[in-house]
Amino acid sequence: MNRPTGTDDGGAQDGPRLPRRGQGQLESQVLTVLRSAGGPATAGWVQEHLDGDLAYTTVITILSRLYAKKAVTRTRQGRSYVWTPASDEAGLAALRMRRVLDGERDRGAVLARFVSALSPGDEASLRALLARAAEGPDGPDEGPDGPDTGSAGPDDSAAPEG
Repeated sequence: MNRPTGTDDGGAQDGPRLPRRGQGQLESQVLTVLRSAGGPATAGWVQEHLDGDLAYTTVITILSRLYAKKAVTRTRQGRSYVWTPASDEAGLAALRMRRVLDGERDRGAVLARFVSALSPGDEASLRALLARAAEGPDGPDEGPDGPDTGSAGPDDSAAPEG
């Protein structure tokens, strides 16, 4: 069943127009439904469990976009696919953050401004996470991974570029 558009062929409204959802909101709803499946799910199953009436083709489009963003995985089953979330909500938020960072020329400046805007509690959490990551499974890190890792050092975070 398709969502009503609110207009007939003549352009006049035939009833109340449903509020339009943004792409990000639809993606979030699809991911929430997909997570509730407890395993791989078909696009038809996702469509049936979404609030509102979305066309099957719309669900396929959203799943395909999520696949391109590496937010879901898919496996061929017969002539179609079954879909699985690639991560939990925290992992998907981290993926979005990495995509934003990857789209910027000056990663150091972006990281510096991000860190300078953190609350004291978030900054302490980030420092603890970075310390744990530096220790790794084999003990403390000996240094950066390469000549330019793109990360902001401790002194870089206090003074955003202007």
